[in-house]
Amino acid sequence: MRKKSKKTIKYNLNQKSFYFEDYLETNKKNKYSQKNNFFHDRIYLLFFLFLSLMLIFCIKITHVSLSKIEIFENVNSSKKFSLLRRDIIDRNGDLISRNVTSFHAAVNPKLISNKENFLIKLRLNFPDLPIAKIKKKIHQDRYFYLKKRISQTDKEKFWSLGEKAIIFEPFQSRIYTHANLFSHLVGQVDYDNYGISGIEKYFDNDLKNEKLIDQPFKLTLDTNIQHLISKELNEALITFEASGGAALLMNVDNGHILSLVSLPDFDINKRIHIKDKKYINKITKGVYELGSIFKTFTIALALDNNLVSPETIIENIPKSIKCSSYDISDIKEFPKNLSVEDILIRSSNIGTLLIARKIGEEKYKKFINDASLLKNSDIQLEEIGNPIKFNWNKCKLETVSYGHGITTTPLQATSVYASLVNGGKIIKPTLITKDIKTSSKKIVSEETSKKINKILRKVVTEDEGTAKLANIDGYYVGGKTGTSQNYQNKHENLNTFISVFPTQKPKYALLVMLENPGVAKDLIYDYRGLKVKATRNEAGWNSVYVAGKIIKKIGPILAIKNKDFNNQYVSKKIN
Repeated sequence: MRKKSKKTIKYNLNQKSFYFEDYLETNKKNKYSQKNNFFHDRIYLLFFLFLSLMLIFCIKITHVSLSKIEIFENVNSSKKFSLLRRDIIDRNGDLISRNVTSFHAAVNPKLISNKENFLIKLRLNFPDLPIAKIKKKIHQDRYFYLKKRISQTDKEKFWSLGEKAIIFEPFQSRIYTHANLFSHLVGQVDYDNYGISGIEKYFDNDLKNEKLIDQPFKLTLDTNIQHLISKELNEALITFEASGGAALLMNVDNGHILSLVSLPDFDINKRIHIKDKKYINKITKGVYELGSIFKTFTIALALDNNLVSPETIIENIPKSIKCSSYDISDIKEFPKNLSVEDILIRSSNIGTLLIARKIGEEKYKKFINDASLLKNSDIQLEEIGNPIKFNWNKCKLETVSYGHGITTTPLQATSVYASLVNGGKIIKPTLITKDIKTSSKKIVSEETSKKINKILRKVVTEDEGTAKLANIDGYYVGGKTGTSQNYQNKHENLNTFISVFPTQKPKYALLVMLENPGVAKDLIYDYRGLKVKATRNEAGWNSVYVAGKIIKKIGPILAIKNKDFNNQYVSKKIN
């Protein structure tokens, strides 16, 4: 029994404790568990990072998809830029001129990987570029401009070459939304955004005023009317084979110029230096003898001085008059006795001359001075013509009375007509609404103005009148024609018609002028229901015809925008 006990004790002494064994096993398990937990933590961390990246990319993709991104935009350029000039808009808020971001295409030769391949690409895609010069500049390894002021099409073509050496440098350029339409008015700016002509130059400081940079610069011009008049005038140049033409539409009450067209015109988006004088602004800078439109001034002056009435008969009018060394006559034969209004309606040189002699030189001089006919036109442009000065020598009164030997600009002549028909108020032509200057001074009385309006209406309606083709139904057009020689070229004639409407209470004056027109042999006129052809080359057969077409087109627009005019027209029709 004892032996067994010893063996047992020995066995027990040689084997490991149960509790020690269990401790070792538990220790091993804890180490494994710690490693396992650490591994799981790393997985969770990676998963979190991956999820965060996915979330960031999703947000970025959503942002990009919802944002407006300009294609091909240079990474170094900024979409937002500080405007250097204000927008220019017309009276209806339509955009005429604006600054936009444009680009120069430059090259950094150091970034070209294969210069020969680069030159081949340029030669194939841009054959107009001076490749020889570009090759020389590339080998000099100096930064240079490949092409300045590139179009969007060219920018896309350059970008599509896939050359990182081509760099697009942003700058502000001035664009003109209507190209040729306002070329003689709006003008241009240079590469540094300084005005160099037209309104851009005259109002340069106002257009660059930082305090007003977000406020558009508003003009009195009407883009729709300008387009219609320009279209009709361009067609007239073709129809009558004229070398040039011009038209001016003015509000007779405030001097607002709604339209000014001078042909030929040019695209002001193209920076081209034009030297040819045929491209001048014929309305403001052109100086002409405007002929018989001056007869209206003579009649108005005689009426205003109570020397005659419209019904006064001028008796024994000779067929010609010897004045100094000149023989003055009419282009066609008139009755021996004519009333004052008939002299204007038929456009008699001799009859007008006799009335001028009743007025006298001093009063006529005063009228011309008050009307500023021999002064520079007062308008917001620097392209202004200077009427040729002359001396009041023998026979000057007689020739001036019917528009011979005296020059002025079409703008001044139209301004005087506006004053004659608006009740006598002297008005100043203007291109901006804020520059209205009223004067208490009158050129003629209101009574004389009403008499002139009635006579001008008869020039259009009477069988003997010279402007019958302008009698557009519903607009009560009145006016006076003028046919003369071009002052600078005696071999060319100048045909002018100044119309006013509606003559009951004139609101607008429209001048139409054609330089050196011919007889439109193939044109069939609709004259009071009869189909006739022109046989003479006078204003009544071309300028008047064009004015009639213009009034027919723009009349509804003016009536819609002028409630007084529209109400007056409707009431007249009803009554």
